[in-house]
Amino acid sequence: MVPRIVKFTAGFVGGTAAEAAFIALGWKYYTKDTKFVPFTSSSADFTSPIAKKLNPFSNPPLCIDHAVRTVPLSQLRTTDEKELTTDFCRGVWSGPGFALQRIYLARKYKALSGREKHLWEKDELKISEYPVGTVLVDHFEVVDRTPNKVTVRCGDSPLIREPRPSDGLFTIEVTKDEANQTATFHLKSIFVNTSADGKNAEPLPPRFIWAHKEYTKLWMETSVRKLLK
Repeated sequence: MVPRIVKFTAGFVGGTAAEAAFIALGWKYYTKDTKFVPFTSSSADFTSPIAKKLNPFSNPPLCIDHAVRTVPLSQLRTTDEKELTTDFCRGVWSGPGFALQRIYLARKYKALSGREKHLWEKDELKISEYPVGTVLVDHFEVVDRTPNKVTVRCGDSPLIREPRPSDGLFTIEVTKDEANQTATFHLKSIFVNTSADGKNAEPLPPRFIWAHKEYTKLWMETSVRKLLK
């Protein structure tokens, strides 16, 4: 089962190939500083106590990726790792990169029973400290929080506590390199069928993996740019 997220497609109705190429080049330039680095099921994020608890059958990932963006500390408004992590997290959820998905999920699930304490509005997402237990738009739940990392369960409604066909972990993290005077921002995604039937589940199709990486770039750029001076 594909994770319960909004699938965005882009079309160029009435446009020319030249216009499409121009837009593609602009997008490539805008996201050029976001890179993907090796990330596998042997990583600490996939084998952590929380990951093992949510994935009791040790099922393989359907999609797994790790995006990074490194910025000189001199370009950031603050160099405090805890503040950077909180502000980075706020930027992801309250920013334009998440806006359409947030609106879609709110229209579909906000009125349902049991969702009253979820965070739905941009203003709420912009000021939250994201402690453990925070639930966003009936789709994301903060399951672990350290000064430099926020780990979120995703894939389906947090009201479903047991293993589920559409499941996963999304990590928002900041690491500082004092020697090189840089901060690196991390977005890590793991989608997995955690149910008993997920042992032999097929990986998500290449087109989904491609689209997810492009969406991750959007989240990264729109949130990190808010942290710059």
